[in-house]
Order: sequence, then C-alpha cells, then structure tokens
Amino acid sequence: MLASLKLIDLVEKNSREIAQDWANVVKKNGRTPHYHNLPVEELITRAVEFYRQLRNLLMSSNTFEDSQAYFLKYARICYDEGIPLHEAVYALVLMRRQMWLFAEFQATFVTVVEQHQAIESISRTILVIDYAVYKITQHYLELMSREKSASRK
Repeated sequence: MLASLKLIDLVEKNSREIAQDWANVVKKNGRTPHYHNLPVEELITRAVEFYRQLRNLLMSSNTFEDSQAYFLKYARICYDEGIPLHEAVYALVLMRRQMWLFAEFQATFVTVVEQHQAIESISRTILVIDYAVYKITQHYLELMSREKSASRK
C-alpha cells in the first residue's frame, strides 16, 4: 500500500504537469480526433480533476459505487461535446497511461519491494478504469436511447 500512496502523492503533487502531458497527447493522437479542437486549458482542467480524484477512487472500500458519480459526469461531458464513446474511453486510458509514464520517468519505484507494490497499485488503477469503461458505456447508451426517443416525438 505504501507504493500506492507514493504514486497517489506523486500524481496529486504533479497533477497539472501530468494533465498538460495528457492534453498534448490527446490533441495529437490519431485515435482521438474529436479532442484535437478542444481548448487545451479545458482538457487540462478535466485531467487534473481525474488525477485529484484518484486517491478517493483507489482508496475506497467500495470503488465501483463511489466512482459512479465521477464517471457519469465524465460521460455526460464527453457526450454533450459530441465525443464518440470509443474516443472518450481511449482518452481515459491515455490519462492512466500518462500517470504511469510520469511515475516511471521519475524513477519512483526503485526497490524490488516498491516495484511489487507498484504492480498492486497498477492493478487497482486498472480496476478503477474497468469500472469507468463499464459506467461510461452504460451512460452513453442511455443518453443515446433518450435522444433517439425524443427525436421520434
């Protein structure tokens, strides 16, 4: 758990820098073209919010339930901006990736014990992202269904 806390502390302390890196990546990535024209500062704010929520999401005893509100909001924002579901999910994956690239670049986990604990932290983060994909996908489908029903009236 110490490595997990070490990672969370690192991410919280450097959330703006990591978010800037993510914004640069998502604006240029061929898999996220709907992000290319969004304002950089808006993207940075979105990623900083995710990185600052990380402690709550990872340390919760009921991660699935506790993360729903955050990911419903994320899904709604992306949907309202016309971002396709696959791009919204991939952008979230890139947020996770930038966090790990930053930690790796900082040589955060140097001892064997820290590396083992980091694997545990990675597994927990992947679980949170898995829950996010589930919730975001579910919410997108609900929003699309409502929109389709409304257009038939």
